[in-house]
Amino acid sequence: MLERGRVVRSLAGRDKGYLLAVMQEDKDRILVCDGKERPVDRPKSKNIRHVEITQALLSEEELSTNRALRKALRRLNAENNGNT
Repeated sequence: MLERGRVVRSLAGRDKGYLLAVMQEDKDRILVCDGKERPVDRPKSKNIRHVEITQALLSEEELSTNRALRKALRRLNAENNGNT
């Protein structure tokens, strides 16, 4: 259902409203990260029901480092908010 690199918006928890990148899916839970609070090497487990799936899909290059991931999510956030 959710492939690696899919961008989701958190609907519940401390990270509510934030964009996160899916790193891995397992049944009804996913591992997500944002490159800052949740770095690539320490993703957060999140219930699939607590996220909103977006159309955005990040490349493997954008998922490779925390810096690249932060930059990609910042760009998507600006596009969604109309601040291009």
